[in-house]
Amino acid sequence: MNINFNTNYSLNLAQQNSSNKALNNKDKNEDDTQKQVVNGLELDAKQIQQLRELQSTDREVKAHEAAHQAAGGSLAGGASYSYVKGPDNQMYAVSGEVPIRMQKGNTPDETIANARQIASAAIAPANPSPQDYKVAANALKLEMEARSEAVKLKAEKNIQDKKDKEQNENTNKTENNKDFKNFVSNIYKNNSLDLSLNFNIAS
Repeated sequence: MNINFNTNYSLNLAQQNSSNKALNNKDKNEDDTQKQVVNGLELDAKQIQQLRELQSTDREVKAHEAAHQAAGGSLAGGASYSYVKGPDNQMYAVSGEVPIRMQKGNTPDETIANARQIASAAIAPANPSPQDYKVAANALKLEMEARSEAVKLKAEKNIQDKKDKEQNENTNKTENNKDFKNFVSNIYKNNSLDLSLNFNIAS
């Protein structure tokens, strides 16, 4: 089962752009004095602020998903991102996700190890999202199920070991009884020969 860690730092850019246009028209003369050139484009103060927010969000999203990937190891897939275009015409990540395989192992111990790695990957970022906590909870459930299965298998093994031990003891007793009977039979045969021999000599 594949599930995703995801983060969403989406900004309502359409609303911001609409507000920016209204403010730009009102404060055009004031903003003209605060313009900067970024990537060959002249940006006003509000666009610069928006750009800084997008750059910060981009760093946070990518760091968040990188933490999931690093902790998830072989269970985690590659990160994918949703982008928006900034006022400088560059693309910035505003949300992302990392798929992770919520899979059982070949044994309960392997499943427990997988579940722990998944939980660790889920809460690896500095600020886990609600989805991350949900994934961690699912991993904990998987671990508890595996532990229950391990206890059940151990109990079944103990019962089987006890049966095997009793069967071996019974087999050993049977072999010992057989050996004892053979021993007694051999003694009886030897004594019978001796008695017969003694009787013949006496007569």
